[in-house]
Amino acid sequence: MLNADALNQLRQLKSDIEESKVVFPGTVKATNGRFGFVVLDEGRDVFLPPEEMQKVLPGDRVNVTEQEVAKGKTQGVVDGLIESRLNTFVGRYLVKGKGHFVVPETPGINRWIFIPPKERMNAQPDDYLYCCIHKHPIHDGKGQAKVLRVIGKAGEPGIERALTLATFDLTDAWPDPVMEQAESLDEAAIEAHEAGREDRTDRAYVTIDSPATQDMDDALLAEPNATGWAVSIAIADPSAVIDPESAADLEAFNRATAIYFPGEPLPMLPDSISTRLCSLMPDVKRLALVCDLQVNNDGSLGDYSFHQAVIRSRGKLSYDLVANLIEGREDEDIKALPDAVANSLDQLHQAATALRKWRSEYALLSGDRPEFRLRLDENRRIRSIEPSVQNEAHRLVEECMVAANRCAADFLTRQPSGLFVQHPGIRNDRTDNIRALIEGYAPHLADIDATTPEGFQALMKQTSELEAEVPVKGIISRQLARAELAFTAAPHQGMGIKAYTTFTSPLRKYSDLYVHRLIKAALWDSPVKALSDEQLMILQNAQFKARQAANSLETWLRSDFAKTLGEEPMEGVISRTIPAGFFVRLESNGLEGFVSCKDLDGKYSFDPVTLRLVHNKNGRIFQLEQEVKVRFSGVEEERRQVNFKLVETDESMMEKDASLG
Repeated sequence: MLNADALNQLRQLKSDIEESKVVFPGTVKATNGRFGFVVLDEGRDVFLPPEEMQKVLPGDRVNVTEQEVAKGKTQGVVDGLIESRLNTFVGRYLVKGKGHFVVPETPGINRWIFIPPKERMNAQPDDYLYCCIHKHPIHDGKGQAKVLRVIGKAGEPGIERALTLATFDLTDAWPDPVMEQAESLDEAAIEAHEAGREDRTDRAYVTIDSPATQDMDDALLAEPNATGWAVSIAIADPSAVIDPESAADLEAFNRATAIYFPGEPLPMLPDSISTRLCSLMPDVKRLALVCDLQVNNDGSLGDYSFHQAVIRSRGKLSYDLVANLIEGREDEDIKALPDAVANSLDQLHQAATALRKWRSEYALLSGDRPEFRLRLDENRRIRSIEPSVQNEAHRLVEECMVAANRCAADFLTRQPSGLFVQHPGIRNDRTDNIRALIEGYAPHLADIDATTPEGFQALMKQTSELEAEVPVKGIISRQLARAELAFTAAPHQGMGIKAYTTFTSPLRKYSDLYVHRLIKAALWDSPVKALSDEQLMILQNAQFKARQAANSLETWLRSDFAKTLGEEPMEGVISRTIPAGFFVRLESNGLEGFVSCKDLDGKYSFDPVTLRLVHNKNGRIFQLEQEVKVRFSGVEEERRQVNFKLVETDESMMEKDASLG
């Protein structure tokens, strides 16, 4: 038995060892395998073997030490947990013998997690569960989970949407204070805010939208004048009835945006506000923030002004009806339009045509990529996928919204505070590749500095009609940075505009609602609480998460629909290339599937400059925008990835044989 002196010596030795340890903080990064890494704050990655990964969860902030396992090779040892960022996750209930587990669907958690008896909520085998970590595995590698909610079983109608909501920590439910606030608002709230506003109820505003849309947040009007057109864009004004930091405002901030899931959207505001009280419905008085602007004959913008007004829309018109009117077709619905409305629509079309011409000459237009509409059946799965044709009415509304948003951005650049949408153009890590691309395939453009707004715009314009061996503009377009919110104005390079913001969708986007408050604070001293840098980051991340959620659900539904494609060859174009293969977008329905290099003859190398896959021996090439034929070959269920196999046509086989000969 050790005496007191020996024990004290051991304690001192342990203390000395602890003090001499070099500990590094970092964040756990999982892989598809059982091992992982810790991304150290200093920038290095430290390997975590499986036994150490058992102690942590993806995203954990931990301290690690390094131990040498071979000459020149080290691995990490988890020294302690700083913070666990995995609050909730989804998975499937599994009973194995006497053990009850959740099998997580969250990427990177490659283990079953035990659920103790008191935390199971009567879940049944194969139920999808919404869980939280009940006991972290940091001490013994044996974590425990707690069931927060049973979501349902695979195959149940709507399970895909319910599981997506849980995966991204989204909810259909409204907190009680939000519902109380929404229910307290009625038509009297509109009347209470009419005083001091311009009465424009006698003017021929109309909304143009899809027939199913209920949250209508813009109405339009145009009249000709000596130098062009006086265009008036009325935007729904929920900021009039939703006070800053009220329950509904805080919930709208948390949601950040409405999410247009197939079949059933997830709104940012309760229906009683977004589709009734504040929606610019026809034949009722509604509050609006109006942008009046002069559109000159050449499509440039003249003077503009903002007004708080009361309007009464003369009609909710569909895109198809307005397009038919523009194209000179006649039907009973068009004949029934009041003259004032028909005349206004004609002037709106002329103004929008001029606006678009100006943007095509002095800014940048986005390409008209084919879009498709998902039609769901009674089980909320895809029944059919139909082309969604963009007609002249869609372009009319788009041009009016862009013009109004440009005015809002210009106004905010002159104010002490603002909120803008910046787009920096090409990703910083891709500029060298783009430079090499231009030097190799468009050398006459090599003097253009694509890192500047002016250079980027010139490059995109001059590569639009460029005939080259590779689709230069398509390659550049796939290497752009993401647009971001910012308090200061900077160019939106993707649009070729010096400053841009959005305020035309306040029922659907919190950032637009906030811009309303900024404009009203500057002009009429309305209350506004400035967003902090941290709040702006939270808002940006919430918008990004919403896009991820919508894409995730669509991917799931599309992958299930793909199983009905059969084995017939289908035509498509290569939409994306990676070292492992390429993605093909079908022309008939827009479905994307992956063709693996493993299913092709021979070995292929990936060129990061041209984004081409090139056969190492015969030189066969697969590149962006190339037309190919494929057939469905299955779905990788874990990632819900649709897989295709290339169909060799007679012509391609002849070319291949010739190259081999």
